[in-house]
Amino acid sequence: MIHNTLGKHDVVVFKLADQDFCINIGLVREIRGWSPTTMLPHAPDYVRGVINLRGSVVTVVDLSARLGFGKSEPTHRHVVIIAMHEGRIVGLLADLVSDIVSISDDSIQAVPDIAADPSQEFISGMITFEDGRILRKIDLEQLLPDPARTGN
Repeated sequence: MIHNTLGKHDVVVFKLADQDFCINIGLVREIRGWSPTTMLPHAPDYVRGVINLRGSVVTVVDLSARLGFGKSEPTHRHVVIIAMHEGRIVGLLADLVSDIVSISDDSIQAVPDIAADPSQEFISGMITFEDGRILRKIDLEQLLPDPARTGN
């Protein structure tokens, strides 16, 4: 159930390079196990290729590569988060999905201004927890590849 009352909403938490990230659960359509992709010529290096999702061709973005952590070497443990944003469907390759948590809007803090962090432009906020864990909230609008270059 998507919780969206009193300034709270649910997020899907996933890991990349031993770091925690999240996206709004309302953007997630499904979570699939890794399966090989079909490569696209001249695609950016963070685009793994495309998959056939029930008759639709869906671009798969390697989140680790896109956020500057290096290319993933997918195994059977990796997942593809199928997300929809502004009418576009995209697959997001992640190490694993670890949780679904409710966060309040007032718990989202601004991203520190660190010019050396290549992932900063793709992060819309930081969520801290009492146990010391920090989630970085992904901004899909900034993250998604240009559809004209990937055919999606």
